[in-house]
Amino acid sequence: MQTSRFARRSIVALALGTLGAALAPMAAHAQANYPERTVTVVVPFAPGGGTDIAARILATKLGEMLNQTFVVDNRTGAGGLVGAEAVARAKPDGYTLLVGNVGTQAINQSLYPKMPYDADKAFAPISLFADLPFALVVNPKVPAKTPKELVALAKAEPDKYTFASSGNGGSPHLTAEIFQQATGAKLRHVPYKGGGPAMADLMAGHVDMLFASILETSGYVKTGKLRALAVTSPTRSPGMPDVPTLAEQGIANADSGSWVALLAPAGTPQPIIDKLSAAVKEVVSLPDVKEKLIAQGATPRGTTPAELQATINADKERYARVIKAGNVRIE
Repeated sequence: MQTSRFARRSIVALALGTLGAALAPMAAHAQANYPERTVTVVVPFAPGGGTDIAARILATKLGEMLNQTFVVDNRTGAGGLVGAEAVARAKPDGYTLLVGNVGTQAINQSLYPKMPYDADKAFAPISLFADLPFALVVNPKVPAKTPKELVALAKAEPDKYTFASSGNGGSPHLTAEIFQQATGAKLRHVPYKGGGPAMADLMAGHVDMLFASILETSGYVKTGKLRALAVTSPTRSPGMPDVPTLAEQGIANADSGSWVALLAPAGTPQPIIDKLSAAVKEVVSLPDVKEKLIAQGATPRGTTPAELQATINADKERYARVIKAGNVRIE
């Protein structure tokens, strides 16, 4: 009986080994010829925002470069958790990808006590695509012409001056928290349900200031409806070249903003990750892509998977400290 069972096990093992050997060349062929069908690019936010616009530029160009269709699928909800979870649970074969940002990859873990997936293990980084710096803009009635003047006003009358945001825990809110923690300014937070209402009330004078993307603010700055005091990126933004950075004006450790990156479900074969990463870096180098991104207030930037992971890790640690220090909570 024992001999018989041993023989059966040997036959099964031999069969599995033979099957594995037969499938290995097929898997290698599939990876080498990737993509062989339509790729779904999940954007966990509504159409029209900075992340969505960048994702559509990227998807179009990847499709052209890799001779296959890349379709954008907006899956909104819970600060990006709904769309991110869909990708985290997708088959890791390169045919479902995520366009994430600083919120989905580095902030949500500290905001939500329970995540529907293991944020540290759910995704394979591919490449950054663009930085999305913010502009600090104020209603023209605010007397400050520089960030330091604004800080002086806020320190002289704590909690008098208000800043709007698109909602609790979003990157515009946390950018303002970083600004306060770096300068000691005491501002009052007025959260809105979206960037549109926040911008409308800022221009109406109901709130004093806002950190928002250059895409959202540049038009109003040009027409004089808002005054830009600074951009939050380490270097000046091509979308607002005449506006100095916070650091240039003596405000240290306050750089912030968002970014857009491409990721895949964990376990996606490395040859596919490498192929997509190289393609993204090539897309970023195209003159027409640079022009489109800059027009949207973004700064083109391609990276290796390791460089993207380093960015995620650094931002995750930073925003965890900011959220704890500012006692930021989702309501």
